[in-house]
Formats: sequence, structure tokens, C-alpha cells
Amino acid sequence: MAEHPDCTLVRQGYDAFSRGDMDTLGSLMTADVVHHVPGDNIFSGHHKGRDACLQMYRRLGEETSGTMQVELENVLADGRGHVMSVHKVRADRGDRGMEMAEGLFFTIVGGKITDIDECVEDIDVQNEFWT
Repeated sequence: MAEHPDCTLVRQGYDAFSRGDMDTLGSLMTADVVHHVPGDNIFSGHHKGRDACLQMYRRLGEETSGTMQVELENVLADGRGHVMSVHKVRADRGDRGMEMAEGLFFTIVGGKITDIDECVEDIDVQNEFWT
């Protein structure tokens, strides 16, 4: 059975992110995409617009000196423009390390990502890591 096109789109995004290919990643999003990051840390809030999202992704790499790794575990589609992904994230920042499960909830319209809601396994650990 063929994978749903929305799942394929999300997998392409994960692949581009993992390779640091911001041009490809940006091409998968609408100009007005919003990425919502939970918590109370340097990345928390609503990153509005493709440029703001890509800048946040670049900064993730900078803040972790390139150590951030995301291992995609599962991608689920509802066939109505929603995709959920689950991944494991690992990163080092200074003398701290973090490893935890995270999930993203995507809204897709016209074959492009329009909205990303992020959920994390342990919000307190994430806040401490990024503070």
C-alpha cells in the first residue's frame, strides 16, 4: 500500500531538517506557516512565517553546535490534511544533554505545511535544556 502524500511530505521535511537543507525544508511550507513551540525557554512561542521558522531551525543547530539529531519513529495521516509525527531528539548544549520523545502535529493545505504544533515528553526537561 502506498504511503499517503501528506506523510511523504512530512518525511521529506524530516530528511531536509536532518541534512540542514533549509532551502528544501522551506519549499515544503507556505509563506505564512506557523510553528508553535511549548514551554518557557528561548524557543517557546509562535514562530510566524517561513523565514522565522527556518531561522529557528538554524538556531537549534547553532545552540547545540550541530549535535541535534532527530530520529523519526512514526508518521500518521488522517487523510484530511493532518499529520502526526513522533520522533526522538538528542542534543548537547554546553555541559548538558537531552534525549526525549517529541511529536509534531502538522496541518497541510494544497500540498504545503501551514501549521506545526509541537509536543514534548517532558516540558520541564526541555525548558531546563534551552534556558
